[in-house]
Amino acid sequence: MKRFALAGNPNCGKTTLFNNLTGSTAHVGNWPGVTVEKKDGVYKKLSEPIKIIDLPGIYSLSPYTSEEVISRNYILDEKPDCVINIVDATNLERNLYLTTQLLEIDVPVVVAVNMMDVLEKNGDSLDEKVLEKKLGVPVVKISALEEANLKELMERAFEASEKKREGVTVLESKDLKHLVGDVKIAFKGKKVENPLFHAIKLVENDEIEAKMHEELLPMVEEFKQTLHDETFGNDIEAIIADERYNYISKNFSKVIVHSELAENEKKEVKETKSDRIDKVLTHKVWGLLIFAVILFFVFHLTFSENLFFLGGLFKDAAPSFEGSIYEGLFWTDGGINSPGVILFNFFDMSFSAIIDAVSGAMASGLGEGHWLTGFLCDGVLSGLFAILGFLPQILVLFLFFSTMEDTGYMARVAFILDRIFRKFGLSGRAFIPMIMGFGCSVPAMINTRTLADEHEKVATIRVIPFFSCGAKLPILVAIAGGVCEVFGFSSVDVITYSMYVVGVITAIIAVLIMRHSTQRGEAAPFIMELPQYHWPQFRALMIHLWDKAKHFVKKAFTIILASTIIIWFLSNFGWDWQMCEMEDSILASIGKFIQPLFTPLGFGSQLSAFGWVFAVAAITGLIAKENVIATFSVLAAAIVAGFEGTEEGVAEAVVMITNTGITWPGAIAFIAFNMLTIPCFAACATAKGELQKGTFKWTLLFWIVASFIGASFVYCFLSMFSTDTLAWAIPCTAVFIALGVLTVFYLRHYERKQDSKLA
Repeated sequence: MKRFALAGNPNCGKTTLFNNLTGSTAHVGNWPGVTVEKKDGVYKKLSEPIKIIDLPGIYSLSPYTSEEVISRNYILDEKPDCVINIVDATNLERNLYLTTQLLEIDVPVVVAVNMMDVLEKNGDSLDEKVLEKKLGVPVVKISALEEANLKELMERAFEASEKKREGVTVLESKDLKHLVGDVKIAFKGKKVENPLFHAIKLVENDEIEAKMHEELLPMVEEFKQTLHDETFGNDIEAIIADERYNYISKNFSKVIVHSELAENEKKEVKETKSDRIDKVLTHKVWGLLIFAVILFFVFHLTFSENLFFLGGLFKDAAPSFEGSIYEGLFWTDGGINSPGVILFNFFDMSFSAIIDAVSGAMASGLGEGHWLTGFLCDGVLSGLFAILGFLPQILVLFLFFSTMEDTGYMARVAFILDRIFRKFGLSGRAFIPMIMGFGCSVPAMINTRTLADEHEKVATIRVIPFFSCGAKLPILVAIAGGVCEVFGFSSVDVITYSMYVVGVITAIIAVLIMRHSTQRGEAAPFIMELPQYHWPQFRALMIHLWDKAKHFVKKAFTIILASTIIIWFLSNFGWDWQMCEMEDSILASIGKFIQPLFTPLGFGSQLSAFGWVFAVAAITGLIAKENVIATFSVLAAAIVAGFEGTEEGVAEAVVMITNTGITWPGAIAFIAFNMLTIPCFAACATAKGELQKGTFKWTLLFWIVASFIGASFVYCFLSMFSTDTLAWAIPCTAVFIALGVLTVFYLRHYERKQDSKLA
């Protein structure tokens, strides 16, 4: 099967093209570095299937960042049958810099000039024949967003892949051509493939090339002594870069033809619509405030049970479904439900009806209280449905984030936060993987490969889990909902939003401490082109959501299903392997043993008989965060059965809060602990793979300490507003202060040690 590689600058529409060619679920983004690994799919509309490889978005083939190395090594070592170079028609000259480097490799190349719809909307046109003649390779005008001319692109790429091609260079300087020619001859003598590309890179004193061919360096060094450029001195890399840009400006500046009307408009109007919007959205004061307001409304639309604050107005208009299982689906006494809550209610009510039906059928066949009924209904189905019920809200929240990303707004947020992050020792580039953590920590941690400084990378990986992923959403929503119902609070969305803010603030504090102690270093410059605003592609959004749903359901029916079965077994059997009451079970004995550890956090020894369930849930959540609520669901049935007068069907979180005696500060501290502690096993494995050897063990310790200190602080702070917890808060505050003091002393000791090493 032939292999075509897609290469291009960030924001050129490369991954959108990949999705439309393959129907793949690759992530589409509007900022540099989203694609950090090779992704592949299959194009099936030619005479034979073609494998398409989506390479990271890069500006050049120089090895400054990990994604540049990935792209370069794939093209050189894997030898694709054709490279499709996507260039942005609205930024043609800048995009062609990478093209001039790709042309130096002995590989068939086809240039796809993307975003022609935007160019033509501006009244401009592009002469692809002139561009094709100058470059010496096929050129096709396309619009990846509108799927225009994609078949023609693939047909021409297939034709190009049938022919061999030898690399050519645009360097015109007589002295440079002579030196490159000599080095190329030397490479040919060594039978090195792609000799022209390697020769130019060695002349540039490319770090990778220099290590591989040290014996040829004297030839280059001797030339550098005799070369002197008025602008760059003997910096050959800068001289070559200048040569490339001069060639591009000289030969391609008139490829785009501007209409007379467009020329007049450009003279009269100096700023575009995107520029006018950016004056507001990237304002140094209002920009951040607008982002905070947008986030609040995102959470309000996802979690609120009082969407419009006009309950009576919508109560009569919305279907009531009175007397059915869907009664109260659309509204509460306070107002109409948000879209996220409506979908959650639908799933939750449907799943409850299924469990009741299965339980009734099994009771009539096997008799009341049969263990198999408890296993299937209270164990397997309750655990699975408790998690799947939150899928709609996860998808709604993810839809909002994907929309903000695809419109180009998230790139502006990174720009805004660069000003703030730089004060803490991070660049705005570090915000990109952090914000991806709201979706999943695994790709977010992989995305840190775009960070040039290793210390910045370590600090970023450590705080990514604080940006709560979709797997933590059931914990936030369930516990927040339980707190509102039991303690009479009114807004689930406010609590949920506040906990997300707590995670972000904790991340900033942690980064500030690390960048001034264990991970010191200067923030790298952050240069990013802001894409134009555009409507998101519906198909791309649906691909994102489908991928998220598929991953979530797969996880529910594998890891979480296995966990619920194990939890049910451990909570129903004693150490003698006989069925018993939950209080005498294996799980209870383990929970009671570890329960005192969580006393400073508000859900330890101060709780009543079943208080150990919070400790157990926190531990099972280390496997997969969804396990926290799955654990509650399995154990809630046993707790309810053990208490007279407790209504059947009460939400799992409400059961836990009601029957363990946990206070609302302790319940919210439980949320904080699960947000900040060690992430799931998959994220831990990713972090270990991305970090340098010996760093991961300290990262695990960091997560443990951060979660204990953070949750202790939340519990102690909120206890000031609750007289019920004041007696426990005083000793817990002492523990919290002690942990903080020990941490500061350790960091100071570590900093002195590092200073002595440097000295």
